[in-house]
Amino acid sequence: MASELMAALQALAQEKNIDELYLLERLEQSLAKSYESVLNLKWDARVTINRESGDIYVYELVGVGEPDDETGEYESYEEHDVTPKDVSRIAAQNAKSVIMSIVRDAHRQEIYSEFSDRKGELVTGTVLQSTPDFTIIKIRDDVEAELPHFDTKRHSGERNEKPANEHYRHNQRLKSLIIEVRDPGSIEASGRGETTRPSIVVSRTHPDLIRRLFAIEVPEIDDGIVEIKSIAREAGARSKVAVSSRESNLDPVGACVGPKGSRVRLVVEELRNERVDVIQWDESPATYVANALSPAKVNNVLIDEEKRFATVIVPDDQLSLAIGKEGQNARLAARLTGWHIDIKSSSLLSDLPNVVTSLIDEDDGSESEGGRCEYVSAEGIRCRNHARPGSHFCGIHENAVLGETTDEIETLDEVAAATRDIEQALASEDPFEAESYEQATKEVLAAEREAAEAAAEGLDSLDAEQVASEFSDEENELI
Repeated sequence: MASELMAALQALAQEKNIDELYLLERLEQSLAKSYESVLNLKWDARVTINRESGDIYVYELVGVGEPDDETGEYESYEEHDVTPKDVSRIAAQNAKSVIMSIVRDAHRQEIYSEFSDRKGELVTGTVLQSTPDFTIIKIRDDVEAELPHFDTKRHSGERNEKPANEHYRHNQRLKSLIIEVRDPGSIEASGRGETTRPSIVVSRTHPDLIRRLFAIEVPEIDDGIVEIKSIAREAGARSKVAVSSRESNLDPVGACVGPKGSRVRLVVEELRNERVDVIQWDESPATYVANALSPAKVNNVLIDEEKRFATVIVPDDQLSLAIGKEGQNARLAARLTGWHIDIKSSSLLSDLPNVVTSLIDEDDGSESEGGRCEYVSAEGIRCRNHARPGSHFCGIHENAVLGETTDEIETLDEVAAATRDIEQALASEDPFEAESYEQATKEVLAAEREAAEAAAEGLDSLDAEQVASEFSDEENELI
């Protein structure tokens, strides 16, 4: 019996590629615990297996002397042979469970050694089994992976790596991303059933899955000419990918999309018809944010570098498209760019802050207080719109101000005509008439100066000085 046990152990060690000495040591430790309970030993037991004959010996370790006051351990022990007559029968009963445990642990350790450095790699497998909590995927013979899809509300420590729109069939082929390889020798607390579950954990929701799929379908990415800068994903629904090119004459978006969309279509099919938007990455935050909101068209972007806050102005008919269904488009754009994005329609432009950063010219040096409309209402509130190019007023108030200025200039023409009449009267010989016209002249001059000052408020500074100078000259001549 002993020789048969050794022959079986040696054959098993060679078949499973397990160290024979390690197998025997684990079996001795297991048998020692079994004999302690079977023989009702007061002291600990030690089991030795003869490496040649396979004979099993059981010893009871009896302490010698007095135990240590602190540790309770003895300095030395005596071995008393307590080997039972049916030692081989008890050994055979324990050998099966011990050997299976050793083989399983050795296999898990072998898998860990092979795959621990392969995190982030894309693997292809077939579905072996699917449960409500996880799916087992066969990567190759004797190597399995786990795709967890636990209900995270019920199991807070578990993962959900399956998109909500996917359902798997037996023998279905899947591409997935390795995100973890469990260490069988780790002393950390393991999750529910992790000792019997596969060591490799894969994901179908990780953003890097899209990165690996594009690397397979787009040679320019694999060669390093086109680079994927950022990925934002809501697995099963929609993803956004920002790409750039190291060569100026190569369109990175076109390279990823492919002729008639052939390349991106293969990625979408592998993701079970998940929508994928490929956009152009840009160093300019304003342009990058505008591209990220594709397919919506953007008019302007306001950038706050300190707070990383971007306010986007879109046409009224593009507002719902820019926000997306339940805010999905805006949410993915914010994740992709790393900016907080606030979207407003062009009809609300008057409610925006004072400084606007244009997509065409982000920093032209004209963003100052003089760039605002100078119109002030009767209540003392200044217009918040920007002035039109070459004007001090916005499009709304420019015509109104010009109309008021025209009326005031017509008043000035009437005053000038009255002044000429006064000059003629002063030149007459009638003293009474001259005295009356002299008093009227003072009143006209006062009205004339008030009209000139009112008109100057609606004119440029140069025009205002010219009007004041002209009427000052006329006043001096009359006096």
